[in-house]
Amino acid sequence: MIVRQKSRWLVLLAIAVAAMVAVAAGCGDDDDSAASSNTSGSGGAGGTITIVGYSVAREVYADVIPAFKATPEGAGVDFKESYAASGEQSRQVAAGLDADYVAFSLEPDMTRLVDAGLVDADWNAGPQKGFVSNSVVVFITRKGNPEGIKTWDDLTKDGIEVITPNPFTSGAAQWNIMAGYGAQLEQGKTEQQGLEYIDALFKNVPVQPASGREALEVFEAGKGDVLLSYENEALAAQRSGIDVDYVIPDQTILIQNPVAVVNTSKSPEAAKAFETFALGPDGQKIFGDNGYRPTDPDVAAQFDYPEPPQLFTIDDLGGWADVKTKFFDPENGSVTKIFEGQGIATE
Repeated sequence: MIVRQKSRWLVLLAIAVAAMVAVAAGCGDDDDSAASSNTSGSGGAGGTITIVGYSVAREVYADVIPAFKATPEGAGVDFKESYAASGEQSRQVAAGLDADYVAFSLEPDMTRLVDAGLVDADWNAGPQKGFVSNSVVVFITRKGNPEGIKTWDDLTKDGIEVITPNPFTSGAAQWNIMAGYGAQLEQGKTEQQGLEYIDALFKNVPVQPASGREALEVFEAGKGDVLLSYENEALAAQRSGIDVDYVIPDQTILIQNPVAVVNTSKSPEAAKAFETFALGPDGQKIFGDNGYRPTDPDVAAQFDYPEPPQLFTIDDLGGWADVKTKFFDPENGSVTKIFEGQGIATE
C-alpha cells in the first residue's frame, strides 16, 4: 500500500512539474512575440488609422491601404476613411473631426491645420515636400470631342457649357481657376486680362458641384460640354468605362497634393508608417498606376506622362499664401468679386 501511494505521488509530482515547464515555455513565447512586434515599429501592434481625404483620392487609397497592410509595418492595422471636398474636410478636422492621416487637394487646406496646431509646421520638410502625388488640369470632353475643344479660349465660346466645382469648397476648383488664369499669363496677357478671362469662363459655367468627384458625376449624367478636372480623374473615368476623352492644354498648372500625420493621432506610429509607405517607392508606384504623377523622381521615370509645353506651378503665380488672399478671400478676393458681379453665391 505504501509503495503504491508513493508511486502515485511521484506520478502527480511529475505531471505538476511538466505543467509548470509548459506554462513557462508559453510565457517565453509571448515575450518573444512581443519583442518581435516592437522591433518593426507599428508592425503587429495594430491600431486604427483614420484617413480624412479629398473626394478624388478614394480610389487610389483603396489600393494603397491593402498594399500597406501586407507589409510588416501594416500588419494588424485597421482603417477608417472619410472623403469629401478638400476644403470642407480640412475645416472639419480643424473643428475637431478625428483624423490620423490627412490627404488634401492643395496646400492651404494643410496650412489651416498647421495654424490650428494639428499638423507640425515641418510637415513639408522631406525631399518630396509633403506632396504624395502630382497631376495637371485637363479638359474632359464627350467621346470624340464633338465641340473640338483644344484651348482655353474654346471654353469661353458662346454655347459651350463648362463644368467645374465651387472654389469655396473644392480644392480642384481652385486648381482649375488658377490654371485658366495662369494660362493667360503664359500667353503674354496681363493680370487684368487673366481676371477678365475667369469672368468670361464662369459665364459659361451653369452649375458648380461641391467637389471634384461630384463634378465628374454631374458631367457623366450628361450636363456640360467639357469638365475641368485632374488628369488622374480623366484616366480613372476612362478606366471605369465612362465614355469620355480628354485634352491636356498647352498651358496648364502642376497640381500638388499634400499629406500629413495629425499630431493628435491616437495611432501615431502606424499613421507615420503609412505616410512613409505612401511617399515611398511601393506607394508611389500605386499612385502612378492610378493615373497620378509620382512625386518620387525615380518612380516617376517609370511612367510616360506627357509634358505640357507651358507647364507652370502655383509658385509662378505667387504661391498659395498670396493666391488665397488675392483670389479667394471671402470678402475681397478677385474671384469673390467676379462671382458677386455675376450673382453667384460664395457660401
